[in-house]
Amino acid sequence: MEHKYKEFRVKSEGDSGTISGYFSTYDRIPDSYGDVIAKGAFTETIKAREESGHPFPLCWNHDLNQIIGKVESIEDTEKGPLMTASFFNTPLAQEKREIVKSGCVYQFSFAYDVKDAAIVDLEDGTKANELRQIDLFEVSIVPIPANPRAEVTDIKSGRRNSKSDADTIRQIISLAQSLLADEVDDTEDTNEEKDQPKDNAEIEAKDQTVDNSERDGLLETIKAIEMEGKS
Repeated sequence: MEHKYKEFRVKSEGDSGTISGYFSTYDRIPDSYGDVIAKGAFTETIKAREESGHPFPLCWNHDLNQIIGKVESIEDTEKGPLMTASFFNTPLAQEKREIVKSGCVYQFSFAYDVKDAAIVDLEDGTKANELRQIDLFEVSIVPIPANPRAEVTDIKSGRRNSKSDADTIRQIISLAQSLLADEVDDTEDTNEEKDQPKDNAEIEAKDQTVDNSERDGLLETIKAIEMEGKS
């Protein structure tokens, strides 16, 4: 199995948690491996996957322990295979999506086997290894470029993707953690009181309820998010 790396540029918009772009191109300019890919090289492998009902995985840096999404479709265009993939709604996948959105990682790569290839003469007289039939295994997002002509046309980030949304979510998490911590303390104190006596000051401190303002703040924040989701 070989890996071929393709660079892409990121465009962020929309709300469906998908990424689209060309993970390969059919131009006659050799990549850093000296390869060119013939039109139709992916036809059989795309067809076989579609018929199987098992989509290609979208991985992070070819790590099969980090499958972050699935390829929803591949359109074999004149320029190259145009892919649309969706991110899974998992912490790992959403973390990687944020990295791609930031622009610091902006390459595609795909793992493959070569089923048919030959040395060809290009128009400028140079020779290249033409890949004529490829067995595709997976597509990955990676930090290593090879072909700057393969580009992402769209990355969509999920329902909520603004900075204010992120700040709001962090606020909810902070408030929820505070509430949960106080509830755990109360439970622990109840269990301990069965086994050993405590002085009045300690019992009074541990029996204090969560500040109502924290609860009110959490409820108001959740309500605001629900209202924004409906608008």
